[in-house]
Amino acid sequence: MVKKETFLVNRLKSIKYAFKGAWFLITTEASIKIQVSIGVLLTIAGFYFGLTKMEWVIQCLTIGLIIAVESINTAIEKISDFIHPEKHPKIGLIKDISAGAVFIMAITAIIVGIIIYFPKAF
Repeated sequence: MVKKETFLVNRLKSIKYAFKGAWFLITTEASIKIQVSIGVLLTIAGFYFGLTKMEWVIQCLTIGLIIAVESINTAIEKISDFIHPEKHPKIGLIKDISAGAVFIMAITAIIVGIIIYFPKAF
C-alpha cells in the first residue's frame, strides 16, 4: 500500500514547484526580466519619494499583478506552441488575446504609476 503524504508535505512540494516556475520565468523570459527590473526601480523610487502605506500597497499589488499576468501570458503561449507548433490562425488569436491582457494591465500599471508619482515628482 502506498503511503499518502501529509497535507504539510504536499503544501511544501507545491511551494517548491511554484518557486521553480517563478525562477524559470525570471531567469529565461525577457518580458518577465523587464517587468521585475521595473518593479525593482519603482521600489527604489518608492523609498526615495517616501510613499505612504496605501501607496505601497497599491504599488506592490500593481507590480505583482503585471508580473502575474505576464506569467500567465507566457504559460498560454507555451501551451499553444506545445499543442500546435506550426502557425495557425486560431492559435495566433489565442496568443493575441493573452498578449492583450498584458497590454491592458500594463496601461493600468502606467496609470497607477502616474497617479502615485506625478504629484511627488512635480
